[in-house]
Amino acid sequence: MQIAVDISLYPLNADYVPPIKGFIARFSRHPGLTFEYNSLSTQVRGEFEAVFAALKDDIGESFMQADRAVFVIKMVGGGAPPR
Repeated sequence: MQIAVDISLYPLNADYVPPIKGFIARFSRHPGLTFEYNSLSTQVRGEFEAVFAALKDDIGESFMQADRAVFVIKMVGGGAPPR
């Protein structure tokens, strides 16, 4: 099953840019997923299992690296854009 996910990361510290760039760099390396970027979020499309495996790995890594952070995630089944 294809899904589309819209992800925003809000590190809760003054130096917020490096954690965001780090998450995007890690997340973008997963094969078989399609990515789009804008100034507010990252959109990813792909197979359900592949998207969730990437989210599990990279969100967990972000939480280990940042003192505090908030992820806002919207998901749509069927691969439709999460707009």
